[in-house]
Amino acid sequence: MNKQIKKILAPVASLRLTVVLFALAMVLILVGTVAQKDMGNWAVVNEYFRSLWLWMPIGLGGVRVPFVGGYTIGGLMIVNLLAAHAVRFKLTWKRAGIILTHAGLILLILGEVLTGLFAVEWQIQLDEGKSANFAVDIREVELAVVDPSPADHDNVVVVPQSMLEDRAPGLPISDPQLPFEVQVLRWMPNSAVTGLGMAEPSLRENNPATDGLGKMVIAVPQPRASGVEAGRVDFPAAYIRLSRAGRDLGTWLVTQNLERLGSETRQPVRVGDKTYLIELRFRRDYKPYTITLIDFKHDKFVGTETPKNFSSEIRLVDPTVNEDRTVLIYMNHPLRHRPLNSRGETFYQSGYVGETTTILQVVRNPSWLMPYIACSLVALGLIVHFGAMLWKFVGRTRR
Repeated sequence: MNKQIKKILAPVASLRLTVVLFALAMVLILVGTVAQKDMGNWAVVNEYFRSLWLWMPIGLGGVRVPFVGGYTIGGLMIVNLLAAHAVRFKLTWKRAGIILTHAGLILLILGEVLTGLFAVEWQIQLDEGKSANFAVDIREVELAVVDPSPADHDNVVVVPQSMLEDRAPGLPISDPQLPFEVQVLRWMPNSAVTGLGMAEPSLRENNPATDGLGKMVIAVPQPRASGVEAGRVDFPAAYIRLSRAGRDLGTWLVTQNLERLGSETRQPVRVGDKTYLIELRFRRDYKPYTITLIDFKHDKFVGTETPKNFSSEIRLVDPTVNEDRTVLIYMNHPLRHRPLNSRGETFYQSGYVGETTTILQVVRNPSWLMPYIACSLVALGLIVHFGAMLWKFVGRTRR
């Protein structure tokens, strides 16, 4: 390599930079791990590890300082490693083990970046005998406006969570597909609901709802679910004002907590001579296939309530690929399916509710093989490197 180029790359290839990057990574991992007690796992992953930079709390009265994120540290590590090979290492058989090991590390970092950018996860919750053609993302909600007037289907328009939570006060959400304008009066990232008669007097007096179930129950803000509370998720809620052509259609409470109380989450809204249904629900992803739960089994250890095994016998019907089959999904035995125009999805047995309801995790990760290949390269590189060193040592002792 040209000496001038080596001179330019020398600071980037510095071992001191490597040590600094490892130190920054350790600080980021430590602070990110501690942050899980106040934030959800996915919030920490996105804010700390899948970001270029962040405002990091330092524990002094809420003071935050700018800090590099996981993507920046990982990217600089790759650049540092490639520059080090260009400047200091020679491409020889003696270096084969080191080269393989470093190639595996680079592939491992790239695999995480691709996973963060393209991998998605959903859930399907099914009762025995029921079917579903969509999965939900339990980390995000959407406001669905349903027109049930067609005889054979529903027309649905959804407002994503990003528009609901980031909307400036007083600025309505309008779209030609929506039958009315939506103004978010109050957004709660996590909430609980209580009967209006059981609420504190101040909450009853300031209840903004004028229509729907909000006249009987009230939503109370709650702390966000943290990473140390296994199985707990956030249940957002919002008070929204609906209007059409300047005519007020009332203020409504929309929240998924209504379902937890056994109430119907879809509330009717009358607009002229037509009735629409509004609902705040987990974000849905509709699939080209249908899954039916035939049988769910939940085995426990004898004399305890500890789960031993749970499995779901499902029927998968996908007309796009002419597939109709029955599959048993259980722990460490997922179902892999490749719908038309998709990179493939994997169904894992994730959990259960009661004795007849299953929870399936649906994962699509186009880079799922990269960690396996990366770890194999690292292992092979270490074997080659230390094997060569051992062979050299044995040769010396024989002489």
